[in-house]
Amino acid sequence: MTQEVKTDVLVIGSGIAGLYFAINMAEHAKVTIITKKESSTSNTNWAQGGIAATVDSNDDPKLHIADTLDAGAGLCDKEMVSLMVHEGPDHIRRLIELGVEFTTNPNHSLDLGKEGGHSRNRIVHAKDLTGREVETSLLERVKAHKNIELLEHHYAIELITEHHLGIKTNDITCYGAYVLDTVEKKKKSKKKKKLKKEPTKILAKVTMVASGGLGHVYLHTTNPDIATGDGIAMAYRAGAEIANMEFIQFHPTTLFHPKAKSFLISEAVRGFGGILRNGDGEAFMAEYDKRENLAPRDIVARAIDSEMKNSGDECVFLDVTHIDAEKVKEHFPYIYETCLGYGIDMTKEMIPVVPAAHYSCGGIRTDAHGRSTINRLYSCGETSCTGVHGANRLASNSLLEALVFAKRASDDIKKQLKKIDYEHEFPKWDDSGTDNQEEWILVEHNKRETQAIMNDYVGIVRSDLRLDRARRRIDFLKEETEAYYKKTKITPEIIELRNIIKVASLIIEGAIKRRESRGLHYTTDFPQKDNKHYLTDTVLRSF
Repeated sequence: MTQEVKTDVLVIGSGIAGLYFAINMAEHAKVTIITKKESSTSNTNWAQGGIAATVDSNDDPKLHIADTLDAGAGLCDKEMVSLMVHEGPDHIRRLIELGVEFTTNPNHSLDLGKEGGHSRNRIVHAKDLTGREVETSLLERVKAHKNIELLEHHYAIELITEHHLGIKTNDITCYGAYVLDTVEKKKKSKKKKKLKKEPTKILAKVTMVASGGLGHVYLHTTNPDIATGDGIAMAYRAGAEIANMEFIQFHPTTLFHPKAKSFLISEAVRGFGGILRNGDGEAFMAEYDKRENLAPRDIVARAIDSEMKNSGDECVFLDVTHIDAEKVKEHFPYIYETCLGYGIDMTKEMIPVVPAAHYSCGGIRTDAHGRSTINRLYSCGETSCTGVHGANRLASNSLLEALVFAKRASDDIKKQLKKIDYEHEFPKWDDSGTDNQEEWILVEHNKRETQAIMNDYVGIVRSDLRLDRARRRIDFLKEETEAYYKKTKITPEIIELRNIIKVASLIIEGAIKRRESRGLHYTTDFPQKDNKHYLTDTVLRSF
């Protein structure tokens, strides 16, 4: 890639949000998508459950809205939830037009599953590989479109704003991003320190950040390796408002196995009749919530955490052995085969499970059109905070949110794109005074230490003492890492480390500010909700 590239719209990320946005945008503009790894590597591709949508005659949008608001523990933006629920069914139909093959019943109607927190069967799915099916279909459309350029192995380093011209302003505009192209490195050398390509500036009239989640801020996560919170970290450094970072959803049930790497056991398994049991074989969810195994994720995750701490056991168990084996295999073929690969036949024995970091309800603060607080910077998908999830995301609302607000953002941009020019000439990436450091052990150590700190101190249950310890340790790692960053050539590893540490600090700061327990944020020092003082978003900004 040359030192400078110009495009109409730059999309950072290739999950459902970025791809669907690009498809809707491409008839009106030249779109460039950059993604860190292969184009199919995303949280979307790992999503098993499905997409929540009111598409059945026995369902009602009011019920879906009510379920979402209930899960969100008082912090959902009701207007945004209503937009998402009412517009959602149109996007299910649009996905089918784009080639997505959802699972159907013998009568050819959509087979609708049920998950925790939902009062009706409304989960549209493709067996237990919904994300992969959606991602594959969207990628085919993207790769075939003449107006879309998809660049794999490209790492966004920083968003370009007036600050790169030395202009100090609070009315910030985004003009694109500095990007590291690692394609040449992958072709010519397996040695990381051989990377010598200089970062490129991609100038864009509009930039969409859809870079996905942040699971790898934690030691145990259901997310793919690319989920390092890049979009949130870059937007924060650029001056965008970031909201509700304290609300990190831990998926209650990931496979507990030394080689499984937190493989997700879908919420749909409990929706299908799965029962959580402790080490003594006792069903325990009735002690924590009247909805038992179908309670929202925050309640289930805390219940499992409590059971494990009380018993000293390393895991609990998810039991589907009472359900017809053939039905289990039919509905969950991927989960069945994966568990079998680890020596667990889920039709005959209980699945050992533990919670793991799964989803961020916070992110770049946006309005109903995906606009951030920085001019010409948009965000959608897990990177954004639209307000629909509040303090706890209702199961399978994430892909729905991504679809709805990606389309709304594209519609908004179409109205103004012709009026926008590139305006400024920006300098190329300045790495003068740096060299190729060989302290790879520092990068790896600081990453592992950050993840361990977050796992131990900023997990499912928190306290003032734990959060204070976490902040002090993360501040030290941030200082050490920034010093290293300033004197070394840019690499993918240092990009991700900076972002992991920055996002960790934002989660800690948000958790310290919220002196109550609500949804996914539970602290032993303030175990109750405080609607008088904290029925509001936690908003963070760098300046």
